[in-house]
Amino acid sequence: MRWLAVLAEFVVAAVLAAAAVWCWRNGIHTTWFKPSGDVPGFSATRYSGPWLAGAAALVIIAGLVGIDLVARALQPTRRAQVREEH
Repeated sequence: MRWLAVLAEFVVAAVLAAAAVWCWRNGIHTTWFKPSGDVPGFSATRYSGPWLAGAAALVIIAGLVGIDLVARALQPTRRAQVREEH
């Protein structure tokens, strides 16, 4: 049952990381302007705060889930080591 929880947390962490990448890509928009007369061509980048903040929040949550995932996966190993020492 514990390994099912570990697998579920792994899937949740991966989905959260993918959602963070999607939010980050939606938060940055680059527009290209063609040259016009004496004005040279240039690009402008616009950053959208809510999308980037959402991406940051998703990365933090995915990291916390990952930490819990490692703790759950290593839990029986630590218990076995404690039993052997006593």
